[in-house]
Amino acid sequence: MENKRKHLEFIQGVIARMAGNLFFLRGWTITLIAGLLALFMKSVDSENIIYLVILIFTFWILDGYFLSQERLFRDLYDHVRKLKEEDIDFSMSTKDFKKYKRNTLVFSMFSPTLLIFYIPLIGIALAIVYLLN
Repeated sequence: MENKRKHLEFIQGVIARMAGNLFFLRGWTITLIAGLLALFMKSVDSENIIYLVILIFTFWILDGYFLSQERLFRDLYDHVRKLKEEDIDFSMSTKDFKKYKRNTLVFSMFSPTLLIFYIPLIGIALAIVYLLN
């Protein structure tokens, strides 16, 4: 059982890093948007709005990517958990799990957790820019 436990620890480490990346990415998103809004206070125009929305959308894509990677490694963890001790090969390959729709970038981007964060963020940013005009 020691090999199985060690392999699961490796996979869990990757999952923890992906979850940490999601957390830090959202913090950077809020920080950069607040900074840009502070810069835009003097001169708000349509070009600034486009930059703001592009920035939010870029972070949304990155967040979706890390979530899809986290889901791939969760599936790998589940797979390894069910293996017999003699079948443990310490593989970290997630290619067998990429065929699942829920692990794709687009599906991850439109998961409820990301939608709840990014849709209101876009709405709030647009409302603030609109109110500043």
